[in-house]
Amino acid sequence: MNNATNDAINPKTSMPEAEQRPILAATQKWLQSIVIGLNFCPFAQREFDKNAIHYALVDSRNTEDVLTALQAEWQRLDQQPDIATTLLILPYGFEGFWDYLDLVDLAEQLLVMEGYEGTYQVASFHPDYCFADADEQDPANFTNRSPYPMLHILREAQLSQALDHHPDPDSIPATNVQRARELGLAQMKALRQACFS
Repeated sequence: MNNATNDAINPKTSMPEAEQRPILAATQKWLQSIVIGLNFCPFAQREFDKNAIHYALVDSRNTEDVLTALQAEWQRLDQQPDIATTLLILPYGFEGFWDYLDLVDLAEQLLVMEGYEGTYQVASFHPDYCFADADEQDPANFTNRSPYPMLHILREAQLSQALDHHPDPDSIPATNVQRARELGLAQMKALRQACFS
């Protein structure tokens, strides 16, 4: 792991290092076994192998603190082009999915206000993620169900370039839904639970 990307062990947080490590480990295992392992994101393997994913932990339950951390991560990406993408992990305070969606809405508003629209995108992942009009028990929800609530910051130009080189980018969401449903709810739950072991 190189310092620029996998330095989620954050000396600025009040969270003890021993508490940070399992959160980071579960997140990385989720990336390897589900996001990459099930090919939910065809572009993640390359960035994971290059250590180009930055992990940032926010130990505050306060929305303003999270938005401040989000701004800091946009600035980090501005200054460090070797980081492809950032996962802002929120282990505390946003366990409720509807509260989390309010945070996502504020994050997207801030993105526009700060002049980053078109430069970065914010994608959402949550342990109780549920697509609009989907049943909570639909295995397809596990395409976006992560070990902890998180905000995923993507570089828009890099994402566009990756999609341009994919043979059929429009098929990715439907393929992911089909894969999750074929595996079934019990298997998807077991895969995510294994991230904590």
